[in-house]
Amino acid sequence: MTQTLSTPAEKEIYSNLLIPKHVAIIMDGNRRYAKKESINVEEGHIAGAKNLLKITECAVSLGIKFLTVFAFSTENWLRSDPEIQSLFHIFELYLTKMRPLLIENGIKLSTIGDLGPLPLTLKTLLFEVKMATKDGSCLELILAINYGGRDDMTRAVKAITKDVVDNKINQDNITEELIGKYLYTKDWSDPDLLIRTSGEQRLSNFLLWQISYTEIYIAKTLWPEFTVDNFKEAINSYQSRNKRLGV
Repeated sequence: MTQTLSTPAEKEIYSNLLIPKHVAIIMDGNRRYAKKESINVEEGHIAGAKNLLKITECAVSLGIKFLTVFAFSTENWLRSDPEIQSLFHIFELYLTKMRPLLIENGIKLSTIGDLGPLPLTLKTLLFEVKMATKDGSCLELILAINYGGRDDMTRAVKAITKDVVDNKINQDNITEELIGKYLYTKDWSDPDLLIRTSGEQRLSNFLLWQISYTEIYIAKTLWPEFTVDNFKEAINSYQSRNKRLGV
């Protein structure tokens, strides 16, 4: 990966500012980009995958510790089977391509979501890349695959209910903190900043519990065209806000 903070002055500016520890991204606009550029949908998704490499590189250089990206939602199963299979193929292609880069740059790969329904080849590759990058300490890249916020909470409710019935926990001891421990995201702090590209102003069932106090940044740019400079603009916007946590 190449350096994305190009000058010593820029590095100094960002080192002295509040950098969000955890950034989440809804990478929206691949299909609209394909239509705009008169290319097929698969090429649009490939362009989006390439762009993730650039944004991940920038996140490392800025000192961000966790980057969670919405790669495949529980609702994406409603798309055509050819498009779904194309997406899985692209995941495998870019996971293979990214593995040496992740290791070289100290990036740990993790996932959230139900991996069960995914193709065996993709599940195997995800496991292999996770193991190969498990010691990465510069950035944790968290892919949300077959993930939905409502599904996340539904699974948590079922697990909590079972533990109450099994007398593992007392109903009176159920707190927000306890619920958080039953979610896919139990190992990470809540996102400080959520970025959505393509101009859509909705959450699309992404991290519904976790973003209660997350700052939200809407970029009109389609994901494949979302540049490193656009990413820095989102970080700058976050830094300029007064986060009052409900006060």
